Amino acid sequence: MATPGDLPAPEQGLLLTHFLTVRDVALSRRFYAEIFGGDIVLEENPAIVKVANSWIIMNPGGGPTPDKPGITLVPPEEGGTVSAFLNVRVADIASFYADALAKGARFLTHPLDRKAELRCYLRDPDGYLIEVGQATGMLKGVFADRPGGSGPPP
Repeated sequence: MATPGDLPAPEQGLLLTHFLTVRDVALSRRFYAEIFGGDIVLEENPAIVKVANSWIIMNPGGGPTPDKPGITLVPPEEGGTVSAFLNVRVADIASFYADALAKGARFLTHPLDRKAELRCYLRDPDGYLIEVGQATGMLKGVFADRPGGSGPPP
C-alpha cells in the first residue's frame, strides 16, 4: 500500500509527472520498474511507478470525461511520427545501455556521440519513444550542430 510520501502530491508548489496511455498496465508497469529501476507505488487505477525524482502514471485509454470533454486517450500507433517523448538523463550511458539490453529493452541504436552528449533511444511496450542521454561536450560548452548541419546554436 502506498504511503502519502510515495505519491506525487507536493506539499507546496508543483511537480511534474508523466502520464502514459497504455495497452497493458501490468506490462508497462513492469517495464518502467525493471528497466529504469523504478518503485511501484500503485499497481493500477492508475498504476504509478516512481523513477528517480519523477513519477510515470499509466492507465488504459478511454473516452471523454467531464474534466476532459471531447478528448479520447489512446496509446501511440505504430510508425515513425512522434510528437513528444520521455527524456532520461543518466550518469553512465554505457552501463545503463548494457543493463537495459540485458533486461530486454529494445533500442533503436547503440549510444551515439552527438558532441554535446552521448544518446540513444528505446521504445517501451506501447511504442513510446524514450531518449536516454549522458551529458558530455555540453559540460565543456560543446553543443550539437543545428538540424541541417548549419553549426551549433548561438
